[in-house]
Amino acid sequence: MLNHIVERLTPQQRLLAAPRGDHRVQPSGPVVKRGLALTPVKFGISFTAKHLNQAGALLHVYTDGSVMINHGGTEMGQGLHTKICQVVARELGLDLAAVRISATRTDKVPNTSPTAASSGADLNGMAARDAAIQIRRRLLDFAAEHYQWDREGLALQAGALVTADGDAGHRVTWGELIQAAYLARVSLSATGFYATPLIHYDRDSGQGRPFYYFAYGAAVSEVRVDTLSGEYRVERVDVLHDVGDSLNPAIDRGQVEGGFIQGMGWLTSEELTWNAEGRLLSDGPATYKIPTFGDLPPVFNVELLEGHPNSQASLYRSKAVGEPPFMLAISVWSALRDALASLVDYRESPDLDTPATPERVLLAAEALRQRSRS
Repeated sequence: MLNHIVERLTPQQRLLAAPRGDHRVQPSGPVVKRGLALTPVKFGISFTAKHLNQAGALLHVYTDGSVMINHGGTEMGQGLHTKICQVVARELGLDLAAVRISATRTDKVPNTSPTAASSGADLNGMAARDAAIQIRRRLLDFAAEHYQWDREGLALQAGALVTADGDAGHRVTWGELIQAAYLARVSLSATGFYATPLIHYDRDSGQGRPFYYFAYGAAVSEVRVDTLSGEYRVERVDVLHDVGDSLNPAIDRGQVEGGFIQGMGWLTSEELTWNAEGRLLSDGPATYKIPTFGDLPPVFNVELLEGHPNSQASLYRSKAVGEPPFMLAISVWSALRDALASLVDYRESPDLDTPATPERVLLAAEALRQRSRS
């Protein structure tokens, strides 16, 4: 993973990332310092509470051929509903537009697990897939008997039932197939269920396998710091993240971008303050500073690692993407420390608390200067 990131660095960034020594690129000047850092992440995917690693789904096919899926995950803008519809459409050989989804409700899918731990698509997608596979098998079994065709050669593709020989005469549209199945009293509803296999963990002994698999990533961040004011700017970020065989590259790329910026806010601007009575003062947008559009680095490159499907039997060999890229923002904090270290010719590792606000960066810079003079 780190080799893939390094290959994508510009020649100037490679020099900055080189071991400190004669080949080091000199800082920009006596006041404005530059910093660069590359940090990796290895993120375990699963709830460590084993019983939460389960999900259900309810799938209906109506006589007009329309499909409705309901699952136990919460859509909060992360694209979960889109991915679930993709799964059902893929298993039934339909266009994405043919699959509808209804709001998550426990009167349809009970005992839902939290949509957390980056497991929403993994768990609910597998449950939806299970329900869709049941419907597909049911329809193919019916079609083999009803049309007297070879069961092994039947498939659902491009909105139709087709045979292996590709004979146009052996083709039934999805709508016709559903009508025929309904008239033959074939059930067109299915409940799906999924429980993550292999995982187990004993908290008391610290033994077991708490995670089904790991997601990997790496990020390079470049910053420029005004050491007389503490103000800084993230100039460039390059991210390479492992999502296995991506379910939806556009959604996954957006998740990586959003997760990184959220992590950057966590480590640089989102400061909690209390008064003497213990009341939280940073309780609104005026005092709790989340990243804004203006905080985006001018150069922000995100790539998804290709050609490395999940080694575990996850949903189409994909990997979760939500929380893992959040941790890649540690590279921003590390780059700030790298810039500050240049004040003492990298002889000392700066103390920089998080969130690394401009005030804290300035205090760290002043502490380094004071120690270098003494």
